[in-house]
Amino acid sequence: MSNSIDRQANPLPVLSAHHIDPHSYPDGVAFLDGQYLPMSQARISVLDWGFLHSDATYDTVHVWNGRFFRLDLHLDRFFGGLEKLRMTIPLDREGVAEILHNCVALSGHRAAYVEMLCTRGASPTFSRDPREAVNRFMAFAVPFGSVANAEQLQRGLHVAISDKVRIPPASIDPAIKNYHWLDLVRGLYDAYDRGAETALILDFNGNVAEGPGFNVFCVDDGRLSTPAVGVLPGITRRTVFDLCADAGLAVTAADVSVVALRRSDEVFITSTAGGIMPVTMIDGAPVADGKVGAITRRLMALYWQKHEDPAWSSPVRYP
Repeated sequence: MSNSIDRQANPLPVLSAHHIDPHSYPDGVAFLDGQYLPMSQARISVLDWGFLHSDATYDTVHVWNGRFFRLDLHLDRFFGGLEKLRMTIPLDREGVAEILHNCVALSGHRAAYVEMLCTRGASPTFSRDPREAVNRFMAFAVPFGSVANAEQLQRGLHVAISDKVRIPPASIDPAIKNYHWLDLVRGLYDAYDRGAETALILDFNGNVAEGPGFNVFCVDDGRLSTPAVGVLPGITRRTVFDLCADAGLAVTAADVSVVALRRSDEVFITSTAGGIMPVTMIDGAPVADGKVGAITRRLMALYWQKHEDPAWSSPVRYP
């Protein structure tokens, strides 16, 4: 009797016919299920394994002055990740490239952050067998964003080294770009708690690994080095190797200890989201004299010059 009275006093809520999204999104265009949509309309199911289990791979390329930068390398890595994760999409490289071009052209952005991604998808029966999920490809283009803002690019980032450990490569192949970021996010909060602007975390041997969305380089006596183990082989990281080859600079991938990084002559980070970005403070202490180094500035200039080079970039086909 009491249950009946309670139900009459508190009837069930009305079942909405559709979802009304109260949130705001950046201006951009997404591709989903064969449709080009405003970013605010791009959604996935809460039952998608990409959301429930972080079972997804992705890649991000940027557009600068209306040109994609090193798109072929990003496509290589994306399709490599699909193969390693046993995902399939009904598109080849040219098909994905066309969708990315369309997202940018429809958005009208001349400087854009462009992402391609594939989730494991959802099972029609909510099966726990990943083979029964329908893989789902998506893409989007939004305004270009950088790890470092304009002020930080001028005076250098302030970084803290967290004791959090990056997921080891025996567990997740770092060459597969993925959304397993909880170690990186915890490192970020460590950095914020210590008054820094971003973080670096460690590899399983206690050496420096990488940060949230970026690799790190140090310069000593004119020679560059970057962590070799347990890190994403970033496209901008590879670009630094290519730029060094052109400029006659020595660069190597090797273990980088926390002590060595702190004692370096110069430090910078690399990411598609921002390019080559200087670091001038680590754990509250200046890197060398606390100013952006000459080699870092030289590589930053070379990096942006390459964005106009047809061998390194390709134009967006705007209407």
